[in-house]
Amino acid sequence: MSEMDDSRVINRLIKIGFLVLMVTLSVVILAPFMIMLIWGVIISVALFPFYVKSVKVLGNKKSLTAVLFALTGLAVIIIPSILLTTSSATEFQSLQNKYESGELRIPVPSEDVKEWPVIGEKLYASWDLASHNLSEFVSQNREQIKNVVSWFFGTIAGVGLTILQFIGSIIIAVVLLSKADSGEETAIKVTRRLVGEKAEEFIKLTVGTIRSVVQGILGIAFIQAFAAGLLMVIFDVPVAGLWAMIILILAIMQLPPLLILAPVIAFIFQTHDTIPATIFTVFAIIISMSDSFLKPLFLGRGVDIPMLVVLLGAIGGMLVFGILGLFVGAVILALSYKLMMAWMHDAA
Repeated sequence: MSEMDDSRVINRLIKIGFLVLMVTLSVVILAPFMIMLIWGVIISVALFPFYVKSVKVLGNKKSLTAVLFALTGLAVIIIPSILLTTSSATEFQSLQNKYESGELRIPVPSEDVKEWPVIGEKLYASWDLASHNLSEFVSQNREQIKNVVSWFFGTIAGVGLTILQFIGSIIIAVVLLSKADSGEETAIKVTRRLVGEKAEEFIKLTVGTIRSVVQGILGIAFIQAFAAGLLMVIFDVPVAGLWAMIILILAIMQLPPLLILAPVIAFIFQTHDTIPATIFTVFAIIISMSDSFLKPLFLGRGVDIPMLVVLLGAIGGMLVFGILGLFVGAVILALSYKLMMAWMHDAA
């Protein structure tokens, strides 16, 4: 190898090293904002069809449309969040005040509680003690109650941090929407460098998969949480907003809302007459089972990928990467499925 060849190799290594260094430093600098950036991209992709229609309705005024989208998005996030945290804190404070003044009363449990499998006997004993001697119950379970209170306020604090992240994500999403044309062109150029002429097809599949997950998983989860929260508010369930938030998390994780609604049903039967309690139970079961007929309508819609592939990718991705894995897993599995189908077609 000549000295000139050695010099070229060294120059290339220096350039590659410098590029790796710059990319690494960029990732480190952007790391604190990475979640907001990713959510911003997801939100902008999901909202883009509505943004295009809104621009046309408002006379092609993109800046005005972007501002309206930002204000609407912030209102949708901030107002329910404030109501949730405020109502939960108020109800918790009210319970504490009633306990301190001796006005808090726990309903006497039904004898049927003893028949509940596994937990029936212990639950009945604790519940009966709380209904007849609340001070003694608190004294015996002081440590557990302390842990519940700590968990409650920790959850409220976590919700506050999540709200701030989503506010940042909405702002990023609106900026991306206002620059959608240049953003699409850049994405096509980058993808073409990676996969060649199939760039447009892969981008279309990625966008379609993200929208499918937003509609088929997040959308259905929000519908279930909202319906369950509204049902609990109507029947005056304490801290209904907090239970609705937990149901939202469970629904996103593809767990049935009945995990929360079942104990609430038991509470309703203890505090309400049979007919209202039965009505609550029927609606609670419908809400919990609603995803079974909503998923086929929304999940996989708009993409040439089987619904099962998208669903498995979303669930598996969430188990590995957390909530963002819903999208990462679904996109990766959808692209892998598409590549495998193309390879099998070429082989044939």
